[in-house]
Amino acid sequence: MSGEKPLDQIEFSDTRSFQILAGQQSIHFKELSKVLDGVTLTSRGTVVRFFGEADEVALAKAVLTQLYALVQEGYPLYKTDVDHAVRILRKSKKARLKDIFLDSVYVSSDKRVITPKSPAQKEYIEAIRHNDIVMGIGPAGTGKTFLAMAMAVAALSRNEVKRIILTRPAVEAGEKLGFLPGTLYEKVNPYLRPLYDALHYMMSMEKATRMIETGTIEVAPLAFMRGRTLDDSFVILDEAQNTTTEQMKMFLTRLGFESKAVITGDITQIDLPTGKTSGLVEASRLLKNIEGIMIQRFTSDDVVRHPLVQKIIEAYEGNSKANRAGAANKNGADTKKTGVKE
Repeated sequence: MSGEKPLDQIEFSDTRSFQILAGQQSIHFKELSKVLDGVTLTSRGTVVRFFGEADEVALAKAVLTQLYALVQEGYPLYKTDVDHAVRILRKSKKARLKDIFLDSVYVSSDKRVITPKSPAQKEYIEAIRHNDIVMGIGPAGTGKTFLAMAMAVAALSRNEVKRIILTRPAVEAGEKLGFLPGTLYEKVNPYLRPLYDALHYMMSMEKATRMIETGTIEVAPLAFMRGRTLDDSFVILDEAQNTTTEQMKMFLTRLGFESKAVITGDITQIDLPTGKTSGLVEASRLLKNIEGIMIQRFTSDDVVRHPLVQKIIEAYEGNSKANRAGAANKNGADTKKTGVKE
């Protein structure tokens, strides 16, 4: 950068907040340079200088300015927050990171905090707060089940519900329970493992085990819901794209008084046999205009796993679009050929 004139710069007033903003060995500044196109940052004292294209420099300034304001509010900035902030502000210059990142969900007595990382995640949390049935539909890694679990644990800790019920279809990818070895519990447990993993992130394994033993938290396959009425419960149906129409109707009609249901799924990963309609796809179509039911859709922009997960999802989405376009072109060509023959 020697001899090159910076395009812009910012001087921050609070040294302590600036240190948190920069991160150890300026890791947050390095991450910002990495995720932006052709922008380089240098810092001296509490002054940050920006080199690069004007539009990207403007985005970098906006990201740092808003992240600095978050830090001054006591927000514990992480490296991944830089990437999320760039995605949000690149998509909408009017977005306010404070409105998203400071919407806290307290999931334990020691004040463990979980926060949304995208506008869609923020809307999802708000939807769960204000509606009795919410459907979260989108690709893997967008936090659908994780945030639903956080809201369930928070509701239980505030005594808003008496129990949490976690369920999912127990038959996937063509496997039938009857052909698997072991007892019924041993057969269904692998299918329920992702729900246990999310639960154990929210609370200690000992506490979770104790609550499962007392029935305060129930983890069970969807088939076990038949014939029940679920009062005073926060119910999460995961992997709902693999429910049939009959299963989804059965689940939705289990909801009792003072209960909430969150239904999550990825409609691009349906494992039902050919010819079977996904209960989630059908329910999202039939129930979309009913008051008290909210449908929140996620995209690859909302992925909060490893950055490569977002790129993988985008690659597959692009391939699917290309295949559909190719099929449409082929059908068009075939139609034209048929017309010539006639």
